[in-house]
Amino acid sequence: MGKLEGKVAVITGGSSGMALATAKRFVEEGAYVFITGRRQEALREAVKLIGRNVTAVRGDAANLDDLDRLFDAVKREKGKIDVLFASAGKGEAAKLGEITEQHFDATFGLIARGTLFTVQKALPLFNDGGSIFMTGSVASVKGFPGFGVYAASKAALRSFARTWLNELKDRNIRVNVLSPGVIDTPDSQRIDKETRQMFESLIPRGKMGRSEEIATVALFLASDDSSFVNGVELSVDGGMSAI
Repeated sequence: MGKLEGKVAVITGGSSGMALATAKRFVEEGAYVFITGRRQEALREAVKLIGRNVTAVRGDAANLDDLDRLFDAVKREKGKIDVLFASAGKGEAAKLGEITEQHFDATFGLIARGTLFTVQKALPLFNDGGSIFMTGSVASVKGFPGFGVYAASKAALRSFARTWLNELKDRNIRVNVLSPGVIDTPDSQRIDKETRQMFESLIPRGKMGRSEEIATVALFLASDDSSFVNGVELSVDGGMSAI
């Protein structure tokens, strides 16, 4: 029997990268998974890769109407949620002096605002004793030039976790943050060679993490293996944030 046998999980941004690897691992461990993404073609490919026990709902986590459609689908098909992995998020570089209102609003709108309303709209379907976790980032503690707005939006998730676990303690719902380092995903593969080498030089083992390595930790946070883990920011960065 898998570690998530009979559980229902929702993963936003689950059409690629770390979240897709996590969705695949959850299904292998017995869960039924709902994934979201902005691009229908990417969602179709994700469903093929996962293979079974998955529903894809196209939508933008920053759009509250899209979130309503997502949770309407969950309610209609399964009627409950046991695990929520709020993973939708993307950041673009802009140094101080170059930051625009549009850059700020888009980043905080997707990562901070989108995550907040994803969690809030999921709560009526959430089983007591469930697990909520969000994708943070090593950027929130490292101060990489050009990523100030992105890092601040990810730091907000750490603050959310502290407050929400207190507000949800009567329901025994755990809230944590999974903070990856630099992971070899389709987005990171678009980075120029020089920047990629710079990031890899900051990782003790000298190479980026793999999406499957994040999925393994996500499984830990989703399952009863982490039953006494609550309110933490778990760095999965190969030691990058420690040195």
